Amino acid sequence: MSINNQNKRITTLPIAVTMGEPAGIGGELVCMAWARYGKDLPPIVLIDDPIRIKKLGETIKCPVKVIPVSKAIEAIEIWPKAIPVIPLSLKNPVVPGRLDSSNSSAVIASLDKAINLTLNGETKGIVTNPISKSILYSKRFKDPGHTEYLARATKASVAPVMMLVGPELRVVPVTIHTSLANAVRSLCIDDIVHCAIQSADSLYRDFGIDSPKIAISALNPHAGENSAFGNEEISIIKPAIEIIKAKGINVKGPSAADTLFNPEARQNYDAVICMYHDQALIPIKMLDFYRTVNITLGLPIVRTSPDHGTALDIAGTGQANPTSFIEALKLASLIYSKRSKK
Repeated sequence: MSINNQNKRITTLPIAVTMGEPAGIGGELVCMAWARYGKDLPPIVLIDDPIRIKKLGETIKCPVKVIPVSKAIEAIEIWPKAIPVIPLSLKNPVVPGRLDSSNSSAVIASLDKAINLTLNGETKGIVTNPISKSILYSKRFKDPGHTEYLARATKASVAPVMMLVGPELRVVPVTIHTSLANAVRSLCIDDIVHCAIQSADSLYRDFGIDSPKIAISALNPHAGENSAFGNEEISIIKPAIEIIKAKGINVKGPSAADTLFNPEARQNYDAVICMYHDQALIPIKMLDFYRTVNITLGLPIVRTSPDHGTALDIAGTGQANPTSFIEALKLASLIYSKRSKK
């Protein structure tokens, strides 16, 4: 493919956006993003109920124009004049803030449609709106979350890795959707090595960093204090670091987590591998809650998402902040562009 044709393809594909939990704020985020910033955003194709989206815009006093489409490519001519929507039926009318398991099948169908479109090369990638995992478990959603579902549905060749990206920090948790007690029990050398390899690859491919620098956090206070506060640094983390170094990756650690995220420390690395979920998410959300984006590494497609939940308590009120969703759209488009040029 010539460079000109390749660049044309990059700019003429939309990003697939999923419904997410319809009782949550996902639809509102789309309406607000289109109404306020549509002309500055990459084209999207939403997979949802167009009537629902139209009414939702009216409910939150953010009127939107919605045009149903049958093919993703139609979105290019429609955006940003209107929101292009591939129609999907919901079993019951949606009440903002009130979960309804009858609509769970549509949530999953929206995700499956987005996956198929992207695997078939009809969209650049996927931005997933937040889901309510607990209610999906009553249907055929048997995975812990989006990340694991996407890996299985796309037949990913490696285990997926979750990276959180903000303006000032990138973090990767080794253990994700599990209790803290189980995170400690399950921590192992292989998983730390895998996260570091996937992170280094993403920093190079997706962010254009030729020689990525990766920091590895400790698990225990004061990095274990020579086993006084735990032995995981010596028995698990340090051996993992030696393997990572042997693969030619610039890595340092284990570093005590309480000093790893200050402004001076952040100048010394491009990403941090953290040992458990909250060790990674607390610092990045404290730095910039609204502009943090979740990306899934290890998939054969591009997937990003806003780094927050369904916010059922404010759904339908127009109080939702679309910033993370907007940043997720921008990042998905950027990553697709960089990968297409490699």
